[in-house]
Amino acid sequence: QVQLVESGGGLVQAGGSLGLSCAGSGRSFSNYGMGWFRQAPGKEREFVAAISWIGGWTDYEDAVKGRFTISRDNAKNAVYLHMNSLKPEDTAVYYCAADYRGYGTKILGNYDYWGQGTQVTVSS
Repeated sequence: QVQLVESGGGLVQAGGSLGLSCAGSGRSFSNYGMGWFRQAPGKEREFVAAISWIGGWTDYEDAVKGRFTISRDNAKNAVYLHMNSLKPEDTAVYYCAADYRGYGTKILGNYDYWGQGTQVTVSS
């Protein structure tokens, strides 16, 4: 079993940057594909970025390509999301999630474990 705890959210002005971290517990953390999702008020949770278990493969939602970067450090049981050129429409609660299959995909239902989320607010 894996437990996930996100941190790093906050309030930032449009055009600014923010880095999110996701700390994982469990000996098998490095075997999991990891993803970041977000949920804005009144909207469904949506895919943001994903990374495979060894970090050799990444994928991004079109709206964040070129602005967001996902990375991981298996030695620290951590996954990161660095966000640049933030826009007001990036405002949401951001969640990290773990995929037992090791891939990290866009499909929300493929993820087995979720963190509690961290709020990101981008002011205009």
